[in-house]
Order: sequence, then C-alpha cells, then structure tokens
Amino acid sequence: MLSFHEIFLRMLFAAVLGTAIGVERDLRRRPAGIRTSAFVCLATALFTILSNELARMWGDTGTTRIASNIVQGIGFLGAGAILKDSMGLVGMTTAATIFVEAAIGMAAGGGMYKVAGAATGIVLFGLVVLSWAAEKMHLKSHMVMFRFTTSHAENVATEIQQLMAGLKIVMNHFRVSIDGTNSVVEFEAEVNGRQQERIVQQLNRRGVLTEVISVEGRYE
Repeated sequence: MLSFHEIFLRMLFAAVLGTAIGVERDLRRRPAGIRTSAFVCLATALFTILSNELARMWGDTGTTRIASNIVQGIGFLGAGAILKDSMGLVGMTTAATIFVEAAIGMAAGGGMYKVAGAATGIVLFGLVVLSWAAEKMHLKSHMVMFRFTTSHAENVATEIQQLMAGLKIVMNHFRVSIDGTNSVVEFEAEVNGRQQERIVQQLNRRGVLTEVISVEGRYE
C-alpha cells in the first residue's frame, strides 16, 4: 500500500496543478475558478488512489473500477457549465477545462507527476497563449451591442439587415426607438474584431452616430 506521505503528496500535487489552471480562469472572470479547479483535480486524484488501494485492501482484481467511473461522473459537472442561449452554446471552454482537469488529477493520483505537469502546461498554453493569439488576429467573437442614432432610421435599419444577412451574423433584440427628434436602431450580435470593424466602417457616416457597447455576462 502507498504510505500516507505518498498519498498526501499526490493529492497536494493535483490540487496545486488545479489551482494553477483556476487562477487563469479567475483572472478572466470565468466559471470554475481556483477552488473548483483545485477540488476537481484533488477529487479525481483521490478517487484514483482509492480505486487502487481499496481494491488491494479487499483483494479485488478490479483496481480501476472506481477510477473508470470518473469520466462519466465528471461529464455531469462539465454539462453544468454549458448553457444554451439565443446565440447557441456558451461555456464550452470551461466544460472542456473541467474535463481535462479530471484527467490531470487522475495522472497525479496515479503517481504520473511528469505527465500531470506536462498536461497542465499544455492547458495553460491553450488558455493563455492561444487566447491571446486569437485576440490579436481578431478571431475571437464577443457579444456586443450596436447602437445607431440617426434622423433616418428606416434607411439605416434596412441597410443593417442587409449587411448582417450578407455577413451571416444573427441579430438579437433588434429594435428601433425614438430619442427626441432622432431615431435609435439597436441590436446585439456576436462578432469578431474584423466583423465589428466592417459593420462600423460601413454604417458610420455623417448624420449617423455609431456606438459599440460590450455586453457583459458572456463566458467561455
């Protein structure tokens, strides 16, 4: 059997790796932050250890019986991070992160320290570096609200609908309201940097005041 010192070391190592991933999630204000990530890694490491140790204690040949159910169980936790809204599914990155955290915890629980550490490094590379690259290349989509204030709302509204249809972008909460002597055309859409620039450039002209407002509460 493993010594208490070895079991504690494996659990601690798993929790530290989960915390490292959770810090990135918290900094980006995403669900499944430090505590959740640390607990997922810790729990899966402990289940992996128990699966092996209890089987040896009871003379059971199925040393992976408990561990084999982790993959199924973690799926329920990941599913809770995925939400369905009018724009589709959100929270996919968080769900995938939880899934890989479970694998890292299992690796640490099995004493595969280098594998667990390498996997954590790859995950952080994907969350930090690839996300940064996507931002720089304007590949990442964001939910924003476009507001156009003009005296000729009908023409602008028609032009907006044609433009968004051409870009194949779905509009949400499209509305036209009156503000004094002017009309205001508003809608929300999930767009990347290049799409946002194109929309603004095409609609921003003399007599049209253009505003782009970030919509909070969206997450990966």
